[in-house]
Amino acid sequence: MHLIVGLGNPGEEYAHTRHNAGFEVIDLLAGELRVSYWKSECGALTGKTAYRGEDIVLAKPQSYMNASGGPVKQLAAAYGATPDDIVVIHDELDIDPGTIRVKFGGGLAGHNGLKSIAEKLQTKDWARVRIGIGRPPGRMPVVDWVLGTPRKEAWDDFQQAAHLGSQAVLYFLEHGLAKTQQEYN
Repeated sequence: MHLIVGLGNPGEEYAHTRHNAGFEVIDLLAGELRVSYWKSECGALTGKTAYRGEDIVLAKPQSYMNASGGPVKQLAAAYGATPDDIVVIHDELDIDPGTIRVKFGGGLAGHNGLKSIAEKLQTKDWARVRIGIGRPPGRMPVVDWVLGTPRKEAWDDFQQAAHLGSQAVLYFLEHGLAKTQQEYN
């Protein structure tokens, strides 16, 4: 089985912000995989399905970003998922808007959601689909950038990256990490 976790903040005021890129990808995956029923469990909204004969749990933690690790740890325990079974989808400042990168393990790039997950799982070793949001312009504070909603052409880039992210997750499930990196990085 695979636990596919999209990071974001709950609540309408955060919907469609850059920081909710993970939620955007999970919603696209839910549409692609025809997940229509969401259940509240372990501090997350979950949708269950299968893809190519493998059980899949899509998850959107309902804690705030900085506390995402709690729900991820609880879901992993509930479903018997190891870190190797987990894919985390998140926004990434150091990647250009409209693009994605796929990796396994590595640094946390100052991302508080990833820090929380690493702390709770006691490892940094899980697959990641990183959705590029770029750096804020000028002297705009990072928090204002990540909690802002992209406008006009930036919205198109954001949606393109979310779409690429959803396709990369499906490709990863079918072909594994190395081939997914070759295809999408």
